[in-house]
Amino acid sequence: MTTARDRGLAAALADARDRPDGAERCAELERIASRADATGDPRTALSARFALVEAYLHRGERWRAVEPVRRMRATLARHPGLLDARPDELTRLRRHQRQAVEASFGTPRVGLDQARSLLDALAAELGEDAAPVAELRCRLADHLGDEPAARRAYERWSEADANDPVGGCAGCAPARRADLLAGWGEPDAALAALAPALTGWVEPQAPPTRRGERQAAAAGATACTDQPERALAVGLLPLLRTGAVTRAARAHVRAYRRHRGERTAFPLLAAHLRFCALGGYLHRGLEILTEQLPELDRPADDLSAMEFAAAGALLCGLATEAGLGGRRIHRPGHGSRPAAEVDVATLGTQLQALATALAGSFDARNGTGHQSGRIASWLAERPLAAPVSLAAETEFDEEPEADPAEPGPPGPEEPAPLDAALLAAALDARGEPYTPEPDGTLAGRWGEATIQFRLLGRHGDVLHARVVAQRRLPADRRAEAYAFCNAWNHDRLLPAAYVHEPGDGTLVLAAGVSTDLSCGVAPAQLAVLVAAAVRTGTAYAEAVAALP
Repeated sequence: MTTARDRGLAAALADARDRPDGAERCAELERIASRADATGDPRTALSARFALVEAYLHRGERWRAVEPVRRMRATLARHPGLLDARPDELTRLRRHQRQAVEASFGTPRVGLDQARSLLDALAAELGEDAAPVAELRCRLADHLGDEPAARRAYERWSEADANDPVGGCAGCAPARRADLLAGWGEPDAALAALAPALTGWVEPQAPPTRRGERQAAAAGATACTDQPERALAVGLLPLLRTGAVTRAARAHVRAYRRHRGERTAFPLLAAHLRFCALGGYLHRGLEILTEQLPELDRPADDLSAMEFAAAGALLCGLATEAGLGGRRIHRPGHGSRPAAEVDVATLGTQLQALATALAGSFDARNGTGHQSGRIASWLAERPLAAPVSLAAETEFDEEPEADPAEPGPPGPEEPAPLDAALLAAALDARGEPYTPEPDGTLAGRWGEATIQFRLLGRHGDVLHARVVAQRRLPADRRAEAYAFCNAWNHDRLLPAAYVHEPGDGTLVLAAGVSTDLSCGVAPAQLAVLVAAAVRTGTAYAEAVAALP
């Protein structure tokens, strides 16, 4: 029977779920869960903690989810049949349990005893050979430096069902496997493991033979939205170590175009910095370090901060050896640290100190010296490829030419980096004539409008459509032309109208639409953007033609 107190807690929980994300919402959910425990309302306690865990995960504070997950398991232990009729919620809890164990790899703020307890409980329910359990055993052993145990668990993981609903993203599993193999000094095996996710960027060294790998390949690199860029980043060092320098450079270009602006991609930035350091692209690496350095003050977790700092220190050390130690980099202020212009040599020392301190924190918790040894090995690395000249680094400013060995154009819903070929294909699909201009602009005539499509931005990832109305006004109607454009911009979202004076006694009424596509664009999405530019551009030109 539902009591008035139950209804009050349920209403409070509904209100808390509607609150904006933030510390206050989390505190209220915790209060509701504790109150539900005290009043003997396990159902509300579970619901509140589910919401609390998901709030922490959304905020990027995975380590904070450990205690709510532990309390949910304790609630189920006291009320064993609570989720019998809710199998989806039980699976959801087990996924959170896996995420709580994973949190121990990312920060020393989670005790190993807590992580092992949650992992043992998961193993008791799913079995030691279940993919999530085997993977977590493997990654925990690897984190502690017990490679033999990690390899044994890796074998069980490879033979398990790759589509276990409790496991992590199946599309990212190849990248997680490859990261381990690369750390064990097996670059060829790492590239082979990545094959299902790379979709033509890396040729597998051998066909997948293990059951789990066959299942992952059969599922395709799944519909994971992080791929193939995450896999490309993980493959950068294995590609360099196997001599595939050109492939590594092209993989870096594509992956970093996406990762440079994604908050969740911070853990992958260390791979980009190490690629630049060990591939000889020191200037490129320093540009990336300068761009991403502010993110080090708000990292996803301690592990990603440690690896970013170590990769940055390696880059700065090699740059100093190459005579670039005096180059200055702006480091924004954070907390009590003031903003400063720091030379590369000094910044490298600061980053090395941070990486070493974080590694020591992990090792103090773990009771091993593995993380300190791993960071020391990173800092001792030397270039794997001959350095390139600064002039040659301009290759990074252009989209790499198509490789005949690569698959055909992306599917209509598959995101890809914006390039001239993709834009031309979108215009071709409309079946309307257009003219390529010498600077790469694609121009066409639609009714009263001439519309020019071009790619702008340093990396050519901004789509810009410029609309020019055929009708011109005499220069003495300047005030009227400005009034028209102001009224258009007030009433219409697109395109942005303006007046251009070419100096021949006339006024050109033009307009523009710019769309940042630095994260890529699917052909179907690009077709919509082109159609919108044509539709709104012709409407603008027709309005100009209708002026008295």
